[in-house]
Amino acid sequence: MEQLIAVIGGDARYLELIRQMQALPNVSIVLVGYDKLEQSFTGLKQTDFNEIQPADLDVVILPITGTDEYGNIEAVFSDRPIQLTEDWFKQLDKSAIIFTGMANPYLTEVTEQVGLELVPLLNRDDVAIYNSIPTAEGAIMMAIEHTDYTIHSSKVVVTGFGRIGHTIANKFSSLGAKVSVASHHLSDLARITEMNLHAIPLDQLTEHLDNCDILINTIPALVIKQEAIEKLPAHTVIIDLASKPGGTDFEFANKRGIKAILAKSLPGVVAPKTSGKILANVIIQILEGRRLA
Repeated sequence: MEQLIAVIGGDARYLELIRQMQALPNVSIVLVGYDKLEQSFTGLKQTDFNEIQPADLDVVILPITGTDEYGNIEAVFSDRPIQLTEDWFKQLDKSAIIFTGMANPYLTEVTEQVGLELVPLLNRDDVAIYNSIPTAEGAIMMAIEHTDYTIHSSKVVVTGFGRIGHTIANKFSSLGAKVSVASHHLSDLARITEMNLHAIPLDQLTEHLDNCDILINTIPALVIKQEAIEKLPAHTVIIDLASKPGGTDFEFANKRGIKAILAKSLPGVVAPKTSGKILANVIIQILEGRRLA
């Protein structure tokens, strides 16, 4: 039985995602929010949002950003408004599955009320670990672009040792940087030490920044505060990889003349093809698992 998949909105990552999804057997794909796209996808239908019938859809793929608090969709390749109202969700069959990059209170609440399955892809360990690779490469690119010294032998401090922080620390260390990692988890500090990196208890961060060349934050909370920034040398570059608004006091960094950059959605910037393939592979695995269940 053929499944109908609607890809509604999305950015450059979704072009590769769509190509990967096309290879699935017994699948029909409709694209919404791609009317300004210069290239076309052979065999796929591009249509206006108002022309699709929600009751016919088996799978809905939303952008990485999901929706805003009112259900509005960001469509990079379209200027036409797209709003997913509660009534629209109610028209979906209860067996439909909805994929998004990030969930928000609106999406979570409306899908729970209607009884639909919502899969926030970026919450999954597998997606986050795969995505940490282009994120790390993007951070390396930014470090090279915004410094006048080599990464090799630079003193790099990474805050956070989650899925992204672990990969960041590993990649910068592989390039010859002298890497320290700050975390408040004792198990993380043990693993950091085992990796032959310098472990810093997060509450002692300010004591280890006086010779830092590059400070990379991965914690989605305000951890690079005024007292930390005051300790940094004037040449230090802060690269904040946490989700918006980041974990840095950007205003104070600017007052101090410290370059601080909020690096948003690096996988989609530096490697959209790879990032799209990662998302597609996970979606395909989930759909295959449902089919076999």
